[in-house]
Amino acid sequence: MLIKTYGSAVQGVNAYTITIEVNVSAGTKYFLVGLPDNAVKEGEQRIESALKQFNYKIPRQKVVINMAPADIRKEGAAYDLTIAMGMMAASGQISSDKVSQYMIMGELSLDGSLRPIKGVLPIAIQARKEGFKGIILPAQNTTEAAIVNNLDVIGVNNILEAVEFLDGKREITPVVINTRDIFQTTVDQYAADFADVQGQENIKRALEIAAAGGHNVIMIGPPGAGKTMLAKRLPSILPPLSMHEALETTKIHSVAGKLGEAASLLTTRPYRSPHHTISDVALVGGGSNPQPGEISLAHNGVLFLDELPEFKRTVLEVMRQPLEERRVTIARAKTSLDFPANFMLVASMNPCPCGYYNHPDKECVCGPGVVQRYLNKVSGPLLDRIDLHVEVTPVTFDEMTATRKAEDSASVRERVEQARKLQIERFKDTPQVHSNAMMPSQMVKEVCQISEAGRTLLKTAMERLGLSARAYDRILKVSRTIADLAGTDTIKIEHLAEAIQYRSLDREGWAG
Repeated sequence: MLIKTYGSAVQGVNAYTITIEVNVSAGTKYFLVGLPDNAVKEGEQRIESALKQFNYKIPRQKVVINMAPADIRKEGAAYDLTIAMGMMAASGQISSDKVSQYMIMGELSLDGSLRPIKGVLPIAIQARKEGFKGIILPAQNTTEAAIVNNLDVIGVNNILEAVEFLDGKREITPVVINTRDIFQTTVDQYAADFADVQGQENIKRALEIAAAGGHNVIMIGPPGAGKTMLAKRLPSILPPLSMHEALETTKIHSVAGKLGEAASLLTTRPYRSPHHTISDVALVGGGSNPQPGEISLAHNGVLFLDELPEFKRTVLEVMRQPLEERRVTIARAKTSLDFPANFMLVASMNPCPCGYYNHPDKECVCGPGVVQRYLNKVSGPLLDRIDLHVEVTPVTFDEMTATRKAEDSASVRERVEQARKLQIERFKDTPQVHSNAMMPSQMVKEVCQISEAGRTLLKTAMERLGLSARAYDRILKVSRTIADLAGTDTIKIEHLAEAIQYRSLDREGWAG
């Protein structure tokens, strides 16, 4: 008897339906074909042990299982339940009426219980797109799958529940969650707030500009000046996630297996802070079975690189292209996958190995040329892609002990949202551009018009600081954002002057 069951394979951030054809006929052998990896092949032992726990068995006949299409590699143990249900239906141990109506996925334990799987959200989206009545999967994954509406999400704890449900002996109520309610009640609930930060008004201003225009920023300052604390609070002043962005972000985290059990929709902007020992594959993504890296996990949020010069040079250089293109392409011999990577890069670094170069009170003990060598660890092309260079000075005792309440994130976020609205209106006819930082060079010339006095100021700054053409574009983009925050249509000379002073690392004072 030939039975078809359906599972799914995740490639990149999208899922593809896998048809599992099971044929039971006269004979004694077990054949599994269709490019399965070792984890799928070993499923036979898990399935046999799991079925025995509930007095069912693998048919002792010739069993041929084909996983189609055969040119897509099937990886992982998530097909255990799909194959098991196909064999049970093909051997007549359960009714075959419902089997083809559901997409079935789940990894089996030897005792018959089910373990959670990765990539449930894209699988559920694909199941709805292809018109399946529902999806049967481990109970721990149901809240994630239930984000997708118009799909019956059936959660099972063990193989017996799945068998009895498909055989019509057990009723299981589909899991339903109100995604919009969850989204509305939890969006923008951040633990950290700008109100916690005393002083550092100039840094807060720079981060507000960065948030308003989607600009990358680097903070340079001594240890304990508050660089990490400020970076952690940056997501709290970014505009709230839209429903589309929340789904897109959740999908990436689902594929990477970072959502955890009983997780649902991600409603706050991601903040990723990898350690400086990270490899280039872990940062940009890849591996034998390509997975999203840290830059994709930070999609629609913030990637914070603390102690930037301590990262390996190769790790930082692989980020240059994704910073420009807002996505990363992982190419392999047989396939090429795109992972989205539209993130804000926030980096921090000490000005020198001892940390006290340019410090107002403490003396730097680094020898001649050491400061320059330390700064040279970060390449010029990477620094060019960072719009704002901000010098962070330590907070004074008076500022630290001040009783005056600092401005909270919600107030700053209001201004940021107003500036973003202007940009949405400005770029409404250009779908791939959403903020000032994303403008291509030709658009900068049209959008960032400056006066003759502004042109003279910029020319003087370019010559004195030895700025590149890319840095020229960055200054114009930042000045456009400053003008948006001020609510003006034209870029004034004071907006340009403020943007120029955010090129600290181009100044001669940093040349060692």
